[in-house]
Amino acid sequence: MFHTLTMLRQGGWTMIPLGLCSLFALTIIIERLFVLRRHFVIDPRALRVAGEYEGETAATGAITACQRCAGAFAMIVIEVLKSRHLDYEHCVENMRAAGRAQVARLERGLTTLEIIAGVSPLLGLLGTVLGMIDMFNAISVAGLGNPQILSDGIAKALITTVSGLVVAIPAVAFHGFFSKRVEELATEMQDQAMALILRIQLQRGGK
Repeated sequence: MFHTLTMLRQGGWTMIPLGLCSLFALTIIIERLFVLRRHFVIDPRALRVAGEYEGETAATGAITACQRCAGAFAMIVIEVLKSRHLDYEHCVENMRAAGRAQVARLERGLTTLEIIAGVSPLLGLLGTVLGMIDMFNAISVAGLGNPQILSDGIAKALITTVSGLVVAIPAVAFHGFFSKRVEELATEMQDQAMALILRIQLQRGGK
């Protein structure tokens, strides 16, 4: 622990924003791991309501059931059911608008994670450059007779570079994972919602 704190101090002030980046990234990753679970986004109860919809007589009960559900898909089903009296094109447009709003909620934090992934290596590089500048300034004053000056400068450069990569690599990996997850969930929700719209249209006799 003491050795780690010493290394962080050697890294200089750039370790402060890198530490904040790591904290934000960790918070986003944990929160999105919880929020993007399939059964949380696509509540099985809402899926059952959409799959077993039996027509106008069941509409009010279906809406009430979805209002008791959690997750994005339940909100989309509610919008589809509220639009059931509209023609096919308007019903689809309303569904897509609701879907876009829900997908935006699922993507919350991903832009920040992407920014952290891009900024962290640059902060590490900045720390590296500052470490080299400090080292050359110290050498210009004290000369090359003190190896401690050289080792301290190199240590600062290496610590900040490594720290930037340690923050950036997981951020990049989880950003890609979450983006793919949102895409898969959005596709599944759209397919299920379109199936519900077609079922409603057929029950209305295609009107």
